Amino acid sequence: MKVSFVIPALNEEGIVGKTIKSIPVEEIKEAGYEVEIIVINNNSTDNTEQEAREAGATVFLEMNRGYGNAYKRGFKEATGDIFVMGDADGTYPLEQSLNFINYIVEDGCDFVIGSRFKGSIEKGAMPALHQYIGNPMLTKMLNILFHAEYSDTHCGMRAFTREAYEKMDLKAPGMEFAIEMVIEAAEKNLNIKEVPISYRKRGGGEAKLSSFDDGWRHIKYMLTRKFN
Repeated sequence: MKVSFVIPALNEEGIVGKTIKSIPVEEIKEAGYEVEIIVINNNSTDNTEQEAREAGATVFLEMNRGYGNAYKRGFKEATGDIFVMGDADGTYPLEQSLNFINYIVEDGCDFVIGSRFKGSIEKGAMPALHQYIGNPMLTKMLNILFHAEYSDTHCGMRAFTREAYEKMDLKAPGMEFAIEMVIEAAEKNLNIKEVPISYRKRGGGEAKLSSFDDGWRHIKYMLTRKFN
């Protein structure tokens, strides 16, 4: 069985290499899995691609910028039976990846997602507006509209089987891809597991989020999807 790590990267020079090296490749191999690490260079203008290659990743260039565009390209290129996704900026504990994989292989889960709110959030890792208002509000809204039971719909550390990915009809090119995936997982009745994680401050690179714009895009996506 093979595990594919898929990491999108846009101008993450100085941290993407450290993020790749945080993946417990030897531990996962000792557990009996093959491992590949795929980084999608989302048309960076810095040294992201070279740094990722030097850290041991296979890099593909996706010229069309956007969170969804990068991930869809990555999953298309991935050859594994299990996909693990996470950001390039060092915020997610990829060293906990085997835990996610075990829930899939040993417990029969289809879709495993981290929960920063059930775990811990390092001081300064998440703006107070996001931590206490934005993310909880968007999570509650999604749960009500789509009859789901998530505690952290926007956590970007996730793992799922290839079969689960193929069941999810994922189209969003931008940040909406994050909630499109959790909605699809719920609507397709996948066996979903939340895992507490420790969320950390960015290790470098450029911050990509725009609080108001991204929040409104997620609200608009949910309402449009629900009522159109």
